Amino acid sequence: MENNLSQLSGLSGTPHLRDLFAADPGRAQRYLLDVGDLRIDYSKQRIDDVALRELFATARRAHVEPRRDAMFAGEHVNITEDRAVMHVALRAPRDVSLHVDGENVVPGVHEVLDQMAGFAERIRNNEQITHVVNIGIGGSDLGPAMAYRALAAYRHDRIRCSFVSNVDGADIAAVLADSDPASTLFIVASKTFGTIETLTNARTARAWLVAELGEEAVGEHFVAVSTNADLVKKFGIDTANMFGFWDWVGGRYSVGSAIGLSLMIAIGADRFHEFLAGFRLIDEHFCAAPLEENAPVVMALLGIWNANVLGFGTKAVLPYAEELGRFPAYLQQLDMESNGKSVRLDGTAVDTDTGPIVWGEPGTNGQHAFYQLIHQGSRIVPVDFIGFARSHHSLGEHHDLLMANLFAQSEALAFGRASAPDEPFRNFDGNRPHTVILADQLTPSVLGQLVALYEHIVHVQGTIWGINSYDQWGVELGKELANKITPELTGDPAPATHDSATNALIAWYRTHR
Repeated sequence: MENNLSQLSGLSGTPHLRDLFAADPGRAQRYLLDVGDLRIDYSKQRIDDVALRELFATARRAHVEPRRDAMFAGEHVNITEDRAVMHVALRAPRDVSLHVDGENVVPGVHEVLDQMAGFAERIRNNEQITHVVNIGIGGSDLGPAMAYRALAAYRHDRIRCSFVSNVDGADIAAVLADSDPASTLFIVASKTFGTIETLTNARTARAWLVAELGEEAVGEHFVAVSTNADLVKKFGIDTANMFGFWDWVGGRYSVGSAIGLSLMIAIGADRFHEFLAGFRLIDEHFCAAPLEENAPVVMALLGIWNANVLGFGTKAVLPYAEELGRFPAYLQQLDMESNGKSVRLDGTAVDTDTGPIVWGEPGTNGQHAFYQLIHQGSRIVPVDFIGFARSHHSLGEHHDLLMANLFAQSEALAFGRASAPDEPFRNFDGNRPHTVILADQLTPSVLGQLVALYEHIVHVQGTIWGINSYDQWGVELGKELANKITPELTGDPAPATHDSATNALIAWYRTHR
């Protein structure tokens, strides 16, 4: 398989950002994209017109547009699992047709959305229910948990949501300790209804509920997001309260599906559809805009430039919005599970770095933690800043100070500051690449736009690297071994079927548990 990056290998870094801005007074206006409600300023990336031309040529060599079109056409672009990749159907309007294996899947999507809306409305109108607990893991947890926090301004004033994911009993124990059985609804989110962490937590919650209210309460206080009707029914959940989804939706792309049921209960069906409409806006832009004006493509290529030409292996996502506190963690899974691959679509080994290490925290907290390294460290960390013109609270002085910090950090990272010769420790080199994404306010639609933007960035980068962004085989081996080891921790006699170090760990645990 051809290396799509081979023609970039001869390029080197561009001049310092100070020089780029001095030579091009219009740079800030030219390196700017307005897409939907998002203003994307990439003028402070270490890039120039020559490099951009080569990057767009790289995208065309990699067939970014045909592979994008194949995904939207329902082709099995997830070749290792022989599946379509159709999360874009989750936000398609009713009158749009999107086909998978000859079937228009949009009517089925809206059938589930209507089922969710009816259920959510009943819960929102049920004065008894005040607490919704989503039990899931990975994409069945990170998406709704992130969005629930992000859209705090739109939540129902009676209903709160909690999210349980860790099989560590401390997670479920803390939630149950803060719950009243009679007023709590549990959502068990597991496509197969066999995810061991999720089912362990669900069984604990079930036992807690039954101990207080009796067996008959299970059907009233549990619902499922799953496709396995037999196991759902066996658990005691009425299959009329089972919300399905499809194998063409990967977990990390599923927040717009029934996995988002807790979010829909919290913000209501109308706001949830606004959330989906935000996704759709970026989907349509991604499909229609030429590469040079296509926001996911441009941002993906900037990431390729930073990672594969400049050699910067991480990316920090720094939202200046407390509500987006879980957004970096959400993007960690989206990006690192998707593009953390070392084998290409044709089975050969990759010959370049893929999948940056994604991390971050909200501003201004991060400024008093890791920004020192970003400003003056020997490792250069590209950054995506995210900020908003208006907050959802009336404390205007706070928001002005918050945004002043964002703009100040951007200026300092780009242009630095020279120190006196006898104070080199005060020198800031600057020239630290970053993008600034702004919007008027964090609304359901804007959140959908942000998520879809990063989804399509991941798709474009995976295409250029020649990898499959839609499987996750690396997750499977640990699961298999954990299932083998679990009974060995308590069985008799003690097994010795692993390497010597693992056998010793098991022996220590058996002695001390």
